[in-house]
This record gives sequence, C-alpha cells and structure tokens, in this order.
Amino acid sequence: MKRLMLITAAALLSFNAFAMDLQEAKSQGYLGEQQNGYLGLVTDNAEARAVMEEVNAKRRAHYEKIAAKNKIATADVAKMAAEKAMKAADKGHFIQDESGKWIKK
Repeated sequence: MKRLMLITAAALLSFNAFAMDLQEAKSQGYLGEQQNGYLGLVTDNAEARAVMEEVNAKRRAHYEKIAAKNKIATADVAKMAAEKAMKAADKGHFIQDESGKWIKK
C-alpha cells in the first residue's frame, strides 16, 4: 500500500513537472491571441487546451471586474485587451487576423 502511494505521488509530481505553461504553448504554436481577447487553439493539443481554458477563465473574470467597475460591456474590455495582447505578442507567436485566420507575428 505504501509503495502504491509513493508511485502515485511520483507520477503526479512528474506529470506536474512536464505540464505545459502558457509561454511554452504559444512558443510551440499551439495557442494564439484571438481578436476577442481570449486565447485560441492554433493546433489542438490536450495540454495546450487545458492551459487555454484556465487562462481564458481568469481573463474572463478580470474583464468582467473591469467592465463592472467602468460600467461598460465585458466584450468591449476584451476587445481592448485583444489589441494590447496582439501588439505585445512575441515574434513567431500566432495572432488571429480580422478574418479569423491564424498568422505568425
């Protein structure tokens, strides 16, 4: 039983050590900045999808907080954030053009 617990703990730790982060997902071309202020999948990957969902949930909450404080629509806050995120994107990362096509910056 003790051995099984150690193996399980080791497996969980090694999984977390290899978990993809946002910068890695962007650098590998899995994620990109969309026109709507949220991340999108450029190339499907389960780890990248999990990162995207986590980051997008945090972004949504942040946008909603700013929108409520300034009495404006959340979509307007997201649109402004998208413009900033696309300008700040590193060379070689993907951004979405106005037609929805992924392009490398």
